[in-house]
Amino acid sequence: MSNLQNKIDFTVLIKVANANPNGDPLNGNRPRTSYAGQGEISDVCLKRKIRNRLQDMGEAVFVQSSDRSNDGFTSLSERASGNIVDYKSNEEYAKKACEKWIDVRTFGQVFAFKGKDKKDGVSVPVRGPVSIHQALSCSPVDINTMQITKSVNSEPGEKKGSDTMGTKHFVEFGLYRMKGSINVQLAEKTGFSEEDAELLKEALRTLFINDASSARPDGSMEVVSVYWWRHNNKIGQYSAAKVHDSIKITLKEGVLIPASVEDYEIRIENLPGLEPEIIAGI
Repeated sequence: MSNLQNKIDFTVLIKVANANPNGDPLNGNRPRTSYAGQGEISDVCLKRKIRNRLQDMGEAVFVQSSDRSNDGFTSLSERASGNIVDYKSNEEYAKKACEKWIDVRTFGQVFAFKGKDKKDGVSVPVRGPVSIHQALSCSPVDINTMQITKSVNSEPGEKKGSDTMGTKHFVEFGLYRMKGSINVQLAEKTGFSEEDAELLKEALRTLFINDASSARPDGSMEVVSVYWWRHNNKIGQYSAAKVHDSIKITLKEGVLIPASVEDYEIRIENLPGLEPEIIAGI
């Protein structure tokens, strides 16, 4: 695989319609919002979806969801000890982990597990080259709550438990913006390659394939577009902040409450010598 030679920044625009993109377990699983009312999707949630897509694409992933485990291991400790057994130093351990799992060489990982005799063990930090910001909606979002009841018994007995109440929360509409960057110096340390960058780009483009659930019905979440800036050097022609801020998203004149992507004006500010590749989502 070829070494990454150019710094990369990227932005992903995500449309949410009548879905809960990322529930807050400490707030009744309501969609996450900032104090200003903007919708939020945590970076942990986004990395989970990226890992799932990379796994669907046939890549080996270290941090797997329990319901998507495809290697027979039931914990991270088992997966680590079952795959890396012969190493002479922490550096060699990290190198083998990066070679084995794409998410380790992408996002990094802290390996801190006990050995078989419970005395010795390994504690190896790996710093990944890909950083992901939490996604924020471009405007404050309206959250709807629906009361629901159980339709089947969950406990033995003749009485039907349909009087058990519950709630579902969802964002009526939101256009979310996710930002990220790839650091070349860290990529050189983990072995993150040009091919890995292309896999990441495809994972972002197809982020919500196989992601449907009761909270996120199929089609309720969609990648609108991916903006991919490839700089002409390792450190970048412009700062990541300036690159990300070059996308200007404003409500069109007369629109007070957005209900679709078309209610926004999306403009790319010119950065001399740096043009983004714009990829439509799926």
